[in-house]
Amino acid sequence: MLALHLDLDLDLVLALDLDLATEPHPKAGCSFSPDRYHSRPMTTQPAIFIHSPEIEALSYPAESPFKTWRARRTWELLQSMSLMSAPGLSERPPVPATREELERLHLPHYLDAMEASEAGRYELSHLGMGLGSAECPVFRGMNAYGRLAVGASLVGARALISGDAQLAFNPSGGFHHAMPDSAAGFCYLNDVALACRELAESGRRVLYVDVDVHHGDGVQRAFYGRRDVMTISLHQDPATLFPGTGLVAEAGSGEGEGYSVNVPLPPECWDEVWLQAFHAVVPPLAAAYDPDCLVVEFGMDGLCADPIGGMDLTNNAYAEVAHWVRTFGRPVLATGGGGYHPEQTARGWALCWSVLTGQDQAHDDMSLGMGGVFLQSAEWLGGLRDRVLIPDPVVMPEIERKTLHVIDEIKSTIFPIHGVKSG
Repeated sequence: MLALHLDLDLDLVLALDLDLATEPHPKAGCSFSPDRYHSRPMTTQPAIFIHSPEIEALSYPAESPFKTWRARRTWELLQSMSLMSAPGLSERPPVPATREELERLHLPHYLDAMEASEAGRYELSHLGMGLGSAECPVFRGMNAYGRLAVGASLVGARALISGDAQLAFNPSGGFHHAMPDSAAGFCYLNDVALACRELAESGRRVLYVDVDVHHGDGVQRAFYGRRDVMTISLHQDPATLFPGTGLVAEAGSGEGEGYSVNVPLPPECWDEVWLQAFHAVVPPLAAAYDPDCLVVEFGMDGLCADPIGGMDLTNNAYAEVAHWVRTFGRPVLATGGGGYHPEQTARGWALCWSVLTGQDQAHDDMSLGMGGVFLQSAEWLGGLRDRVLIPDPVVMPEIERKTLHVIDEIKSTIFPIHGVKSG
């Protein structure tokens, strides 16, 4: 059957897929249209992948669901598929963030507590800062890893500022929950907020787009009263998932009113309805805001196989986000984020890199990207794209209704602030 698969055209493959699927998959997906995801041909614009053996050597405790080796696995996939060999692509090592750089966001007493905890001088007050909790354990290398992750995003931001790169990707970044004085959700130091600040302080208008299944609360808080950084977060309904924030009504304050945009979506969203929300909200607001650059947090915990998130997405949805990012035509800093099925997370990031660098057409033909269709599984048989998943018709109407309600709420409250027509 797989040998036949190599020569089938798309319509026939989809027809066979529907014939073989006798019932909806319990984790359902999208109405697939690969042409929508293809980006423009590769250009000579420079792009950097930020990683090094130094950061590879550091990890969370073995029992933690947060696996830092996802970044190394992403790099391995890119190497094995020759996705790092095109002209203009290069690797760059992270430079550890300094204490002074961290203090642009994080409070000194919190940074002192991080250092003291790792050194064995743990105090009960540190738990009040989230240090030593189940999600943010104290471990050897905690400070070094955090500083390298932050430093990697700063390296990317500075490459955009200098013009050395039009795209920078830090798979070890995306720690959007860290607050100035506390850790949460596996996040100790907020690299994306610091990178946005770096870009904004260089005089650039920054659009931050967060597609992690969890609300980007730490980044929202950092810029809640500002308009030089617009934050847009698509995430699972906060009533059903940590951190419990991210309602549409959380729209910014003072001169920043309308510049914090939240798109809380119901659990079990599949690609098509999730992308409906993305395209209804992000492109119109991005066009109105007209940023100088983008920072995008590609958390992969919305994937259907993720053990923590409750969404039913395939990595094709993230590929379409990457396609929009590329065609928007601004310098981009992309980071990793959540993702607790490490192998599928790495595949998703590798796929996004291939789209962002314009290499997806050469590497996701039907023989590579849809091998899982015939097995009716999400397993990878040689390509980067997930298989086609079919939505559960029982839940579809209610999810669509809730999603449309969120879109309408944003159009009625946020769009007028920016002069965006809601029609």
